[in-house]
Amino acid sequence: MNTTKPALFSRIEEVIQTIEPRTISADRQVVLQPLIDFIQGKVLTNQELRINFICTHNSRRSHLSQVWAQTMARYFQIDNVFCYSGGTEATAIFPTVIDTLEKAGFQIQMISKNQNPVYSIKFSANEHPIIGFSKKLDHDFNPKSGFAAIMTCDSANEACPIVFGADIRIPIMYEDPKVADNTPQQEEKYQERSMQIATELFYVFSKINA
Repeated sequence: MNTTKPALFSRIEEVIQTIEPRTISADRQVVLQPLIDFIQGKVLTNQELRINFICTHNSRRSHLSQVWAQTMARYFQIDNVFCYSGGTEATAIFPTVIDTLEKAGFQIQMISKNQNPVYSIKFSANEHPIIGFSKKLDHDFNPKSGFAAIMTCDSANEACPIVFGADIRIPIMYEDPKVADNTPQQEEKYQERSMQIATELFYVFSKINA
């Protein structure tokens, strides 16, 4: 654990200050507890901690989860945390996800422009960027063993009853903001999902004793 609190970008700090973990229901806390236990176990044994957030297309919820998890790990000064994302198939990060993260204060640059763009996503001036692009869960960019597989959607959860190499497989499902695509509610729905994920991951990492 670091003794010096990392400096996140000011807008991200402002967003985090608005988080209200008490809004998480008791039932949802039960859903989140296995992830808390996994992280705590790794921290207490001084092991590197790897978390792979998995969804069908690796385009929306899994990326929001990866980015917020990595950010909350630094916010709570939990070292040696490496967050990833993957899908049962590869597509591309949906542009509204990038817009939503930028509005939350993340500094994002497209570093490769193609059908599946690659993004540099930074939450702090002095931390390594998160590299975001759509990929299958077993892509070489992702860990092969010793990780927690977090299933963020029903279809990926059903399609992957076994995630090879994972220490544990934990379903933490979120409603897909895609339901609001091309509607007047699109921006609001993505913001809502991003904040739900941020709030739950704030809660998760706040429970870790380092």
